[in-house]
Amino acid sequence: MLDNYLLYNSWPSLDLHGYDRESARVAINDFIKDNLIMKNKYIVVIHGIGSGIIREATINTLKVNKSVKAYKISNFNPGMTVIELDI
Repeated sequence: MLDNYLLYNSWPSLDLHGYDRESARVAINDFIKDNLIMKNKYIVVIHGIGSGIIREATINTLKVNKSVKAYKISNFNPGMTVIELDI
């Protein structure tokens, strides 16, 4: 399901452009918590390509969040990570 790029536009998304590592980590965890409450199984985090600092912060945050079932960087847009929540 994480590979179904046609659905990405209908899933809730968080755009991290302009964030630093720490504010990105906090925003991602808050975004996950909000989407668990709303029972959204799939979400998208847009971190951009750039130097990779925010992408790395995103991956590190998702690794330790117990509510994340699976995640992967989109095949069609490497500046975006698609996440499946454990609902």
